[in-house]
Amino acid sequence: MRQRPVLQRVVNALRPAAQPIRPAVLRWSTGIFTTWNNLRRRAMFRKLNAQSASAFKPVGPVRVLKRPLPPKVANALFDAAQVTNILATLGVAHRVTGPVNAALQYWTLSYRNSWGMIFHNDNMALWHQMILGVSRSADALSVDAMLRDNTLLPQRYDRAYGGIPTVMNIATCSVYLLSGIAKVRSPQGWRWALGDTLRDQIAADAVRKEVFGTKAPEAAGNLYNARGFFTLAGVGALMIELGAPAALLNRRWGQLFSIAAWGMHLGIRIIMGIKFPYNTSGVSYVPFFPVGRELP
Repeated sequence: MRQRPVLQRVVNALRPAAQPIRPAVLRWSTGIFTTWNNLRRRAMFRKLNAQSASAFKPVGPVRVLKRPLPPKVANALFDAAQVTNILATLGVAHRVTGPVNAALQYWTLSYRNSWGMIFHNDNMALWHQMILGVSRSADALSVDAMLRDNTLLPQRYDRAYGGIPTVMNIATCSVYLLSGIAKVRSPQGWRWALGDTLRDQIAADAVRKEVFGTKAPEAAGNLYNARGFFTLAGVGALMIELGAPAALLNRRWGQLFSIAAWGMHLGIRIIMGIKFPYNTSGVSYVPFFPVGRELP
């Protein structure tokens, strides 16, 4: 019985009574980013969809298919996903467009990963889209709000609005935690923190780029002999990834985690040339910086 007040305080802290503008800002930031990111890759998706069936290895929900879809159908589904993404971002009939967009994004990104190589750089954005799509994220700054409340900024409080950023942050921290666990469960184990594995990965990636006609980042060659740097980077990466759940315990900790994780991705971009656009843009960490008033 004594545990109930403590548990209630924890639940209240994770789901503060907030205004609807809080998840609305997240809907707009994630929606604008994913719309831009997907449309700029439209030609790439269409090229993938036209590949030989021999390269098709379905993953996730795409496993229901024994063979790839006709390119016209796959392209139409991709374009439909972008239309629903725009409608969901604008908050047009969000109770319908939100879940439909979540499903279509899940399908199109899984379909992309079914062509021989699984990419992880879209996972976090996808999780955030799905959470926003099935939640009350369009009760402000939306067409729905204007039609229902005759205002873009309804003045009310609800714990549902405060809980949406928390769920998004849980998804974010889960991605980092799983990445850290994968590192220490590798053959190197905790020796991954020494930096030798990271150094070898960067060197191998640079060689692969050169072999296939892509210029490797200059930083990769300049830092190759800096063993101390890679040890520091290895320890830092594991601290950020394995320590990610601590970001959920305190708002300031979450914001410090966001800055550290953003810096890590920026370093990856500079040294390895590997892009995580959602992370380096900073949009993935917006839920750690909630807007609008809240009640205890």
